[in-house]
Amino acid sequence: MTETDFSAPDVDVVVVGAGFAGLYALHKLRDTMNLAVRVFEAGADVGGTWYWNRYPGARCDIESIHYSYSFDEELQQEWRWSEKFAGQPEILRYLEHVADRFDLRRGITFDTRVIGVHWDDENSMWTVHTDDGRSVRSRYFISGAGNLSVPKTPEFGGIENFRGEVLLTGNWPHEGVDFAGKRVAVIGAGASGIQAIPLIAEEAAELIVFQRTPNFATPLGNGPLDPEVETEAKQNYRSLRDAARNHFLGVPFDQVQPSALAVDAQERRRVFDERWNAGGFRLFIDSFQDILFDKKANDTIAEYIRERIRERVQDPAKADKLAPEGYAYGTKRPPLETNYYEAYNRESVHIVDVKDTPIDEITATGVRVGERTYEVDTVVLATGFDAMTGPLLAMDIRGRGGQTLAEKWAHGPRTYLGIMIHGFPNLFTITGPQSPSVLYNMPLAIEDHVDFATDAIDYLRAHDLDVIEPTAQAETDWLHLTNEIAGQTLLPQTNSWYMGANIPGKPRACMVYLGGAPTYRQTCAEVVAGGYTGFDTTSSRAVVATAVS
Repeated sequence: MTETDFSAPDVDVVVVGAGFAGLYALHKLRDTMNLAVRVFEAGADVGGTWYWNRYPGARCDIESIHYSYSFDEELQQEWRWSEKFAGQPEILRYLEHVADRFDLRRGITFDTRVIGVHWDDENSMWTVHTDDGRSVRSRYFISGAGNLSVPKTPEFGGIENFRGEVLLTGNWPHEGVDFAGKRVAVIGAGASGIQAIPLIAEEAAELIVFQRTPNFATPLGNGPLDPEVETEAKQNYRSLRDAARNHFLGVPFDQVQPSALAVDAQERRRVFDERWNAGGFRLFIDSFQDILFDKKANDTIAEYIRERIRERVQDPAKADKLAPEGYAYGTKRPPLETNYYEAYNRESVHIVDVKDTPIDEITATGVRVGERTYEVDTVVLATGFDAMTGPLLAMDIRGRGGQTLAEKWAHGPRTYLGIMIHGFPNLFTITGPQSPSVLYNMPLAIEDHVDFATDAIDYLRAHDLDVIEPTAQAETDWLHLTNEIAGQTLLPQTNSWYMGANIPGKPRACMVYLGGAPTYRQTCAEVVAGGYTGFDTTSSRAVVATAVS
């Protein structure tokens, strides 16, 4: 065997995305670990999902004091939130502040989309291709592309024929939109539509909502953030963050009762009313523990929400269309709303059920459903996302032997811990499929995953190693565990993006780890404590030396 020089990477790490994940990863890798990092961002500035999603009403559904970074105490203390649940403009200003405070923009290449991520078996590195023709070689690749960043392709055609304005909630015009005096169609009544519809209804001359499946939307309960509440949070942020990280959803709720069926109807109603009035996810997460596991328990809360919807919608025919039936509450991500149901009390707002009679096409002048065309001036597409796997598959990731990630995931995602994939070494998927991700407070979930990835890189460097990859067995075991836990819940019984069921032809599989964030974090800690149990770690130098011997 003879020694030889192996091809050196251009940078240590390439990161995709400049939202919560990409910004923290850049700071950690560059400023704490002194690594060479290149971040690519498709947008013109930082912000990630909060850069693109500027539609009316875009807002976080986790309380502001929790929906923020915890890694820097001075940052926690200096930033002041104005609302209990921050809106898109304020969250974007926060991320811009973070970028300024840590001088992050100089490490980011903006207006650049990654179109290829290809593993080099011989040299044990990634070659990352961008849409401007450049390529960069890196030892490690971290995806901070997010879970909800690739819009779903509409299942109807003709959009190119429409003579009016077509808007996409996930890529809203930065200059804003004037709906005054216009006839507007909103297609989709998921989380984005539910936020936008009340505000569009205030402006538009006529609003027609095309809804396939009504949602169990419950009150957000927003308002100005009480300065005393914020001050108290800042004084106790350490314990507050600890409590959040040890809660299923990543927020420090502590009033949940064991079972909706173990109490009488009066007590159950009292709890539901209290949590409904408190707003946010308290009804979902802080009422009764068994609503996601026991159909009879779930029926009690589902019927409660239907009653509350009918109280707020004056027209019984509209209320019938808006009251969900046929699936369990919480098996789709529960949207939070402000004046959503009241919007339908306007004579100018109409709702069209397109579940049994789908939209046929967008014509030159409107939306055709069956034999009727609804004439409109503007079409708003709030049709959702190719969630969880879509952002990763969009980058043409190819691992060992040239295998594409699409081939690997032909029957659904396969990962270890939701952050790494067998056959795709040194690739970290921040809040990826089969991690708690969207069922956890995202900034904290992101910090946990970025810390896992950067600690792994640090471990390799300390042990003169530079390649880490899950074993096939560890990946298979994680898949079985994820599916086993999901099977104990009601989620697989519903067609939702949690199950990949909103995309025609997409494999139906549970996209999230449902064991809860505390159990997940403990599992990851045990993996690390065991010297990265379930992972193979090697040196690329040994690989090259063996190849030339």
